Amino acid sequence: MATFLYKLGRISFRRRHFVALIWVALLTLAGVGAASAPAAGNSSFSIPGTEAQKAFDLLEQRFPGTSADGATARVVFKAPSGEKMTDPGNKATVQETVKELADGSEVVRVTDPYQAKAVSKDGTIAYAQVSYKVSGMELEDSSRDALEDSAQDARKAGLTVEIGGDALQTVPHTGTTEIIGIAVAAVVLVITFGSLIAAGLPLLTALIGVGIGVSSITALASALDLGSTTSTLAMMIGLAVGIDYALFIVSRYRAELAEGRDREDAAGRAVGTAGSAVVFAGLTVVIALVGLSVVNIPMLTKMGVAAAGTVAIAVLIALTMIPALLGYAGRKVKPAGEKGKLLGRAKKQDKPVKPNLGTRWASFVVRRPVAVLLLGVIGLGAAAVPAASLELGLPDDGSQPTSTTQRRAYDLLSEGFGPGFNGPLMVVVDAKDSDDPKAAFTAVGDEIKGLEDVVTVTPPAPNKAGDTATITVIPDSKPSSVATEDLVHSIRGKGAGIKADSDANVLVTGQTAMNIDVSEKLNDALIPYLVLVVGLAFLLLIVVFRSILVPLKAALGFLLSVMAALGAVVAVFQWGWLAGLMGVEQTGPVMSMMPIFMVGVVFGLAMDYEVFLVTRMREAYVHGEKAGQAVVTGFRHGARVVTAAAVIMMAVFAGFIGSSESMVKMIGFGLAIAVFFDAFVVRMAIVPAVLALLGRKAWWLPKWLDRALPNVDVEGEGLRSASERGDQGKELVRA
Repeated sequence: MATFLYKLGRISFRRRHFVALIWVALLTLAGVGAASAPAAGNSSFSIPGTEAQKAFDLLEQRFPGTSADGATARVVFKAPSGEKMTDPGNKATVQETVKELADGSEVVRVTDPYQAKAVSKDGTIAYAQVSYKVSGMELEDSSRDALEDSAQDARKAGLTVEIGGDALQTVPHTGTTEIIGIAVAAVVLVITFGSLIAAGLPLLTALIGVGIGVSSITALASALDLGSTTSTLAMMIGLAVGIDYALFIVSRYRAELAEGRDREDAAGRAVGTAGSAVVFAGLTVVIALVGLSVVNIPMLTKMGVAAAGTVAIAVLIALTMIPALLGYAGRKVKPAGEKGKLLGRAKKQDKPVKPNLGTRWASFVVRRPVAVLLLGVIGLGAAAVPAASLELGLPDDGSQPTSTTQRRAYDLLSEGFGPGFNGPLMVVVDAKDSDDPKAAFTAVGDEIKGLEDVVTVTPPAPNKAGDTATITVIPDSKPSSVATEDLVHSIRGKGAGIKADSDANVLVTGQTAMNIDVSEKLNDALIPYLVLVVGLAFLLLIVVFRSILVPLKAALGFLLSVMAALGAVVAVFQWGWLAGLMGVEQTGPVMSMMPIFMVGVVFGLAMDYEVFLVTRMREAYVHGEKAGQAVVTGFRHGARVVTAAAVIMMAVFAGFIGSSESMVKMIGFGLAIAVFFDAFVVRMAIVPAVLALLGRKAWWLPKWLDRALPNVDVEGEGLRSASERGDQGKELVRA
């Protein structure tokens, strides 16, 4: 591995014009494809194998032309104080609004509140439901404008009017904090390298990699049904790892220059050693992201595969374009220990160099490993405590900021019709095999009326064939409550008896039921996913480190990191701690996909730091140092760079906290805090403490396994051997 990458680095350095041309051509090709591709719609959300999805598919089959996946809007009216919605003037205003709404070219139907009995018991609130032919992301701007204009006309007549539903759904924006995150990364790079040129290389290559990845996703979005969130998350992860991977190679290049090697040889060695760590670190991230497909939720699978593709591009760019750009930079990139013009001219050190902070910290940990280990574990354990109160759900209008019309419409409907009105359940009765479908429909309605937590059960609405009917059930509790979840299970439980009596199938669907099914499916998939991803990465790390205990320690450290990060997410987004600082206007359940997504991404990123830091220790140990001294040596060479990489990654992730999309905001915060815990507590404190306690045992590997494993030479031992034989560079290039 090291020898192959060494050759690749030297060739890229020497043929830099050709390498740069290839990447620029790929970026141009992806950009042209993105510009010419049709606009991406909202990714269809399906959960194969669940009852809610089966019911949804049945509705599309038995109720053709009803646009079951079309956008909806609820226009909610509230009468002025002291008036009723049934007053003649207010009624005329509402009916005029309904008439205006029905004229839209994409509108399928609009319900009249007075005919549909959509007026609250006290007469102060009413709503009209608008159904569209296309999804919310596919609606034309003219349809949204007509919806808002109609509401504004009703407001001028004195009514309070708010609009809920997904018809006003727009592509989320990340805000200015994303740019701030990149700016922080640039500052950290400048401080790390002391040179604008050296600092600019990781930023430039990361932006090119993300540009290719996101443009490719945009170009394929319509064909592959990729939503806007997919490209946002690919950008988030691609930027973070792209900067970090380039940072490690540039840092190793400067270290090789400091040892007196010429620039081409230094570029080859940087790619051969640090590049090997980049390859394996990238593989762990790709495994974790692609492994999300085991959950069998298409949207999550697409997000994972798209982000994994962007990570793969980041690895390839780091291995090829970084040495090419180093060739262009020439002497403007200084050896390690020398300062560029930005922070002072290069100076020769005549007196002994003081040990750096990484060396001093590692020496302290090696002297007091038990105290550091206990402090780190107890601290992360305390941070993980809130995770015991984790509640899962999917965001709806109730999680929107109170400043939005969607949230105000949600609150008005809760006020007028009860909290359960915002989460109606749709019961689908399939009586195709029943001898008396009408009797079956009636029996299902009667059974549901007898259940607890039910406010309203509408009469069955059969299709034209008369073999399938829908029944709308309004719970007494809000959509995200445990009581509503119990009601869904109760209705499904009654289905078995109804099937036996009338041969009719009872299925429960709707947004609330889908949320419940998603949460359950994700919970069921978490353990298999952990076993698959951690198992594969464990085997990979055994090959890299040629040790059993080091990969085991890496996996256990990851579990501490992810639990502490989940605890922080619960504290902020569910309990409301520091919610104002994070821009969280409404607390509530944590997004259902958050735990499994965090497990996947954080595991991959955690292994990045493990590989980059511990390979330096392994390299020192293989080259003859004692186990304790190898830990100190690894920190002397790697601590500064790993710290810079962690700060950069945290800054990039934190930049997405400013997103208007609650899912992106939550993931940005969760990943940022997880990187903090993993890099600064686990990898910088717990890892050296454990390795110091284990000593030589940390690198133990059974002889039979040592013989069976392939030798990937991440430490670059092959390069050193060739150097000792003399004329190592020419020999390897000729090979």
